[in-house]
Order: sequence, then structure tokens, then C-alpha cells
Amino acid sequence: MFQSPEYCKTLSLKLSEVLEDVGVNEEMVMKRRRMFMLRESLGTITYRSIGKKRTLYHLGSQIEGTTTIGLRSDQDTVIVDYGYNVIQDWAEWKQSKRNLLMIQDENVTPGYCFLQLLRSDEPFFETNIPNEHYIRDSIGRILLRNTFLTSFKQENTERHGPSNAVSGVNGYRDIDVVFAFPFNSQLRSVSHFLERPGVKRWLSSESVRYAASCDCSVVGTSSKIASYPDFEWRISTSLAERCLMFNLNITQLQCYVLMKIILKTFLNPQKLSNLSSFMCKTVLLHCIENTEQKIWKRDNLFTCLSYCLLELHSYVQNENCPHYIISDNNLMAGQFTAEEKQDVLKKLCDIIQSDGGFLLRISMDNISQRLQVKLSTFVHIAYNIPTSLEIHEECLSDLFLCLMTEISGGIITLIYNLSNDHQCNLKHIILKLTYYSTRGNRVEQFVSRCLVPFLYSTLGLIMASSSIEQNNTVKYEALKWLTLGLNSDVTSGRLKLASMFYSLGDMDRAEFILRQTESRYNSTVVEPVCGCWPHPMTSCSAEFKRKCNDLSENCISSIASCCVKFMQKEVYCVPRELRYEMMRSTQDDMPYRSVHENFWMDFAVVDSLPYLYFLQYKTYGYLQRHQNQQLALSNLVEVIFTGRNFGHRETAFNLLGQCMEQEDKPREALQCYMISLQHRERNNAAKFHICNLVRKYASNR
Repeated sequence: MFQSPEYCKTLSLKLSEVLEDVGVNEEMVMKRRRMFMLRESLGTITYRSIGKKRTLYHLGSQIEGTTTIGLRSDQDTVIVDYGYNVIQDWAEWKQSKRNLLMIQDENVTPGYCFLQLLRSDEPFFETNIPNEHYIRDSIGRILLRNTFLTSFKQENTERHGPSNAVSGVNGYRDIDVVFAFPFNSQLRSVSHFLERPGVKRWLSSESVRYAASCDCSVVGTSSKIASYPDFEWRISTSLAERCLMFNLNITQLQCYVLMKIILKTFLNPQKLSNLSSFMCKTVLLHCIENTEQKIWKRDNLFTCLSYCLLELHSYVQNENCPHYIISDNNLMAGQFTAEEKQDVLKKLCDIIQSDGGFLLRISMDNISQRLQVKLSTFVHIAYNIPTSLEIHEECLSDLFLCLMTEISGGIITLIYNLSNDHQCNLKHIILKLTYYSTRGNRVEQFVSRCLVPFLYSTLGLIMASSSIEQNNTVKYEALKWLTLGLNSDVTSGRLKLASMFYSLGDMDRAEFILRQTESRYNSTVVEPVCGCWPHPMTSCSAEFKRKCNDLSENCISSIASCCVKFMQKEVYCVPRELRYEMMRSTQDDMPYRSVHENFWMDFAVVDSLPYLYFLQYKTYGYLQRHQNQQLALSNLVEVIFTGRNFGHRETAFNLLGQCMEQEDKPREALQCYMISLQHRERNNAAKFHICNLVRKYASNR
């Protein structure tokens, strides 16, 4: 079956080249994995630094590297909460912990379980119902409802949002966030899986050991055929599955990507059936286990794909797709109506019988055009499609920007969760991050070193603000912290230092730092970054994309400009015009805050470049350098109207409006405030400025 004719070999090689061109190649796969591991570590370190016993994991296509731009794969995130102890037997019970016993009996679908509440003071069954999330079943057990995690997320408004699915908006990819409870003991089904001869044939002994050591978890969802859908919890072996995917070679990964493209193009284009990419992945893993590794090579890609499609057809025909690790769990049970099944089977037959003709009908990622070019003997065939270099630059710039955006968002989370003693608490967090930066693994070290400089600047400005309030001076310690934070990114650390000098009245030093900061901001390379909320995004500059392709993540701070965040404890280092942003919300506005916005709306937050020109305008005004002041105002106007990817454009317009008031141009000022309200109708300080403007000019009549 695997002795391919020459045309099949040629088709396989050209098809593999096409997939490499659209980003499914060894280099891009490794870079994707590296970036998502960094983001994963970032989320976990952020949680641990604020005292939450949680671990964040990225799963699925993005971290596996099994995606393309055209697939628009979701970002799957699991947040494992270690505040609960899920156990399989009484020996694992822990005192003073919230213990939940896994129940797997005849009433539970294979691969799922019930969770029975146990007492925390002694190893006995709980007999009292503690709250509405639990119920007593017919034999007296206190069971936890699987809807508990939904309310759990709503009560703890994390940066990731309160719901399982967050639809992609403003150019962002869809995010699927799931909370889970861990259990550390190995499942029997995992042990059985690791003993299968086929598994040992394609996995190294080291990979088998690693897969065996991966934690399992339970997530709050039931099967399609559950007798008690409110109480079933799915047993997740997703970390072990991720380990398996990391062990695939590039041909196997390309085969999986092709299966997903076929799924989205032909089998389930409008998501009308329940045939999923996870089923395709499971089919692929079974096929790999049941074949020799030597067949999975580039010149055999099409034959491998055909084999997988035949297996998928067989699984759909029998309505039985065994979970790769928990084989008793049939992924297709109850998934299809008779009509859906026949429709999928017919489509699969047409694809299999087309002898590769279906490939020329795939528009996603321009697969058909690219393949025609590769197969054609005529040099005149040309299509206006992105080159492989352009695609690689697009993918890498997206990965770099997402990492820096999450670093910016991580800072918001850290400072939002500071206790009343801000200085002491912030020093404690810095100590934790310093520990990770020296004692952690390489990923943890990198992430911690990215976060710490931002916190240095915040700590220094809190100290400076306190000193300025008391005696209008700044202590050396505050200057030391601010200096340590200068290179957090291109601009924000320096703008905080300039803000301090401006508030202190030291305009010469403020002007020097602002001029130095402006010289560092190469607008053809540097991209603005804001992790406060999912604001509208457009494509990055071509030069930024090229830099991302050339540089490693160690240079990310040299091409990113984060928004500047001021807490209320930093207020005496914040210009008067910007302080209004700390009072943006009236009582009527408060209900209109989203989960994301709760983290930053009581701060003054402004994009770096508009703030740079605003501070220059104010500083040159005090220095009576009017020509420079007008140039700064002109730059401020231009960047507000033409700058890309700002997260706080409404704040920039509010600052511009106050500049216009200083210029005695009330109409232009009012226009700025009205445009600001167009960008953010609620929770906007523009309302205060309009009222002040009207009162000011009404009293002068």
C-alpha cells in the first residue's frame, strides 16, 4: 500500500513544499512552540506572583505548530487551579484541602467521572450540602455540578475573562479558556496506553516517561450521551497528548494540518456537524501507532494522508473513534445524526476517490494555486499570492507582538492585585520574579527578566510620588529603581522617569530624557503595544516584520513600545491633565466596564508616543521654547490621527483637547473631546473635560 507510484511521490514532495511555504516547516513549528511556552510561563508566573496556586497551559494547534494563517486556529488555554485535591483513592486525601473523590461507575460515560465531596478535617464523606453548586444524589452522595467552574470564573475575574469561549474581535484570534482541577496520581488508562506495543515503537523511552509524568485534570463538561449531564466531568490527558504531538516529525504534522484544512474546506465548512479537528488528531495518532515510522516521510505525504482519510471514513462509518489514551472513551458517541453521518461519509468518499484532485479545490492559504505553480512545467504561471518569506514574517511578527502584549497585560494584573502596602508588596513580587530569573528554567528566566524592569519603574515612581507629596524632593532609592527600569521597552520606563522630573519641576532633565526617548523611537520599526484590552489592531509595519524574522525574542524590548501605566499611588508624578483618567468612571459608567477593563480603568494609562509629544509640549512651554512646543503639538496631532494600534486613543484625544485649551482654542478642544467619546462612549474622562470647558467659557461671558 505504501509503495507510491512516481506521480504520487512527486505530488507528495510538492505538497510538502507548499505546506512549508505557508508556515508548516520545522523552523516555524519550533518558533511557535517557543513563543507559546514563553506565554504559558508568563501566565503561570503572574498567577504565582500574586499568590494564586494556578498553572496556565496552552494546548492545541497554536503551541503544537499545526496551524496556518488561513486555518485561523483558536488559542486553547487551560488554567489548572490547585486549590482543589481530586483523588482516586483515600490514600491521596489531604487535611485542610478541598478533597473531591473521582467516581467512575456504570452511570458515568467512559472517560468521564463524578466528583464526590469529602470532608476536609478527616477522611470521611461529606454529608452536608455546602452551597448551590453541590447536590445530593439518589444514594446520598454529595456531588459537585460541572457548572461550578463557570461561576468560579465569574467570581474571580481573571485577565482571561469569565467564559469558556472568547470570540475573536478586532483582529484577535478566538480564545478558548477552560478552568480545570488537577489530580496527580496516574490513571490506569494512561498506564495501559503506555504499555501498548505500537506506542513503544514510535515513542522514545524518554518521551514515554515524560508522558507518564504529565498531570491529568478534570474539566466541567459532560459527554453527548451522558445519563447525568449536570454532574459528569471530563478526564483530560491534554498534557500527555501535547507531549505526543511534540514527538511527531514534520511529515506527520503536515498530514494533520492537511486533515484540518480538508475538514474546514469540505467536511465541515460551516461547523454544522460535530466532526472535529481533535478527532482528526486522534485518527492520525492511531495511524502512526499502527504503521512503521519509515513511511512518514516527505515523499510519501500524500499516501499517508490518504491512509488517514480512509481510517477517518472507517471511524465515521462505525461511529467509533477511541480516544488515543483513554481508549474506552468513544469521541464519536452521540456526535452525528444519521443525516450528518451520511453527508460526511459521502464527502469523504469523493475526496478519497479524487486521487488528489481535491487539492486543487482548496482556496485556504492559496493551496491550489501554490500547488499548481509547483507542479507546472510552464514558467508563465503566476499568482498574486504572498511569498513564503512574507508569510513567515507575518507569523513571527504576530507571535512577537502577542508575547509583548501579554507581558504588558501581565504588568496590569500584577499591579492591580497589589495590597494596601504597595511598596512592600511590590518588593515582594520583585523578589519572587528575581528568584525565577536566576533559579527557574530558561523559559522562566526569560519571562521574569521581561517583567521585572516594568515593576522597577512602578516601584520607583511610587516612592518618588510619596516624596514629592511630602516635601517636593525625590530620594536616591527612587531614582535607582527608575534607572533600573529604563530598558523595559523602548519608551515606557523612560517616560515614567521624565514624568517624575516634570512633576518635580526639573524641566531641563525632563526635556533631555524626552529628547533621548524620541531618538530611540524609530516609527518604521517600533510597534506600540497595549495589553489592557483587545483593542482594534491593523497590520504591523514591514520593517517590524523583517526585524521579527531576523531577531530572537531577547531583542523584543528594542522594537516594542508599551503603554504607560500610572497607579493612583503614583499620582504626584502624573501631570495634572492625565490625572483625570484616574476618575473616568461615574456610577452610571461602572456597569459598562468589561472584565478586561476592570483591571486598568482606575489607572491613568496612555500610549507612549502620544504621551511623549504631550510631555514635550508641556515641558517646552515651561522652558519658553515656543518653536519646539509648537513642533511637539504638531507631532501630537499627527500621531493621534495617523498612528496605528494605539490602545488608548481616547486618552490621547483628551490630552490634545487640554493642549488646545491651553492654546485658547475652545472649539478645537471640544472637537477633540467629542472624538474621544466616539472612541469610548462610557468610562471616559472627556465628559469631565467638556463640563469644565463649558463652565469655564460660560463664566467668562
